[in-house]
Order: sequence, then C-alpha cells, then structure tokens
Amino acid sequence: MPNPSHQVIIFLGPPGAGKGTQAERLASDHSLLKISTGDILRDHVTRGTELGLQIRPILDAGQLVPDDVLIALIRDRLASMEKVRVIFDGFPRTTAQARELDVLLEELGAPINAVPLLEVPDEQLIARIVERGKTSGRSDDTEAVARERQQVYREQTQPLIDYYSARGQVRPVDGVGSMDAVYGRILDAVK
Repeated sequence: MPNPSHQVIIFLGPPGAGKGTQAERLASDHSLLKISTGDILRDHVTRGTELGLQIRPILDAGQLVPDDVLIALIRDRLASMEKVRVIFDGFPRTTAQARELDVLLEELGAPINAVPLLEVPDEQLIARIVERGKTSGRSDDTEAVARERQQVYREQTQPLIDYYSARGQVRPVDGVGSMDAVYGRILDAVK
C-alpha cells in the first residue's frame, strides 16, 4: 500500500529547457532529494569505491553504464530513506529503465506522483544553449551540438514520454517565460 508521505517526481524535458535549475528549486523548497544518476556515478568514481572502480572504464570510454548497475544505485539510495521523497533528473532514460524503476517503487510503496515535461520550442532551446555557452565556457554549447542533442533527445526520450503518457502521468509544462512563472506552472503540475 502506498505511503502518502512518499513523493516521487520524474522530470523530463529537452536540453536547455531548465530542468536542472527547476528540479533543484523544487527539491529545495519541498524537502525532496534530487537524484541524478550522473552525479551519483561521478561521486563513486571520485571516492574510489568498488563501484567507482568498476564503472570508471565504462565512463572513460563514453559508454553507458548498464541498467542493472543504475537500478542497483537507485535501489541503494531509496532503500535507505524512511520516506521516499525524490525528484529524478536524467533518469530513467529508456522504457526498460522506467519499467525497472516501477518495480522498485512498487516494492517500496512509493508510486510516481507526476512526470512534469518541460516544453520549449526548438529555436528557443538552441538560443538558450548558445547563450549559456557564451557565459559557461562549455565547449559543447554550440548551435551545431545543440541541434544534434535536440535530435538525440527526441529519438531517445519520446518512447519514455509515450510510456508515462499512456499511464496518465505526464504533465506538460510550458517552459517559456521567467524562471518564477515556469516554476509556478511546475508546482501546479506536481500537485
């Protein structure tokens, strides 16, 4: 039986939509733990844990860490929580990962509350990323790379959007406007 004090939110949206910034704010304002598998993996590598030693060559080669390893990381993080109050940012990335996450959340009695999907027109996303590149110093924040990332996002994430939409969990959020306006729409979507 689900525990009403659990809260599970899965953030979706294309690169440049502001997911990370908005997820951080939501987590901070509502006592939620923001879980980014990339952050967890990098932490294990930095600390030189057994897992970190195992995955370092995979990450160094630019390959994807196997699903079973990612699910084990998520399981470990969630199992230690008395109340599962999390925002997933960048996970799941595939429907196979989504199904595995569903099984884990069911075991913990922590259903998904909402899947906000930040929507921003492509040309605005490209402009945001290029502008960010001018101030961030990120070499991958160019128009050509941004367009490629948008295409990859659509190809990889659309099946995930379809998966959660079929379950009635996707909440489209207009990602255009001030950060505060978008945040207000996100709050409405996750209620």
